Amino acid sequence: MEGLKAQKATLSRSEKREARREKREKKKKIRIRLFPIWLRILIVLFLIIVCFFIGAMIGYGVIGDGNPFDVFKKSTWTHIYDIVNKESPD
Repeated sequence: MEGLKAQKATLSRSEKREARREKREKKKKIRIRLFPIWLRILIVLFLIIVCFFIGAMIGYGVIGDGNPFDVFKKSTWTHIYDIVNKESPD
C-alpha cells in the first residue's frame, strides 16, 4: 500500500494526465449507428415533403371546402400562381 502511494506521488502531472487519458480511451464505447447520417437526412426530407402535401390537402379540402385531391392538379397551382403574381392596377 505504501509503495502505491509513493508511486502515485512521484508521477508528474503530465504522466497523470496521460494515465487518465489512456483510461478514458479504454472505457470509450465505439458507437455504431443503426441508420447512416445520409439516410437520416433523406428520411427527414421525405417526411417534410409528405407533411407539405398533407397540409396542402387539409388546407384546400377542409378549410377551403374543395376536393382535397384537387391540390395535386396542375390547374390548381397555376390558378394560385396567377392570384399571387397578379399585376396590381395602377
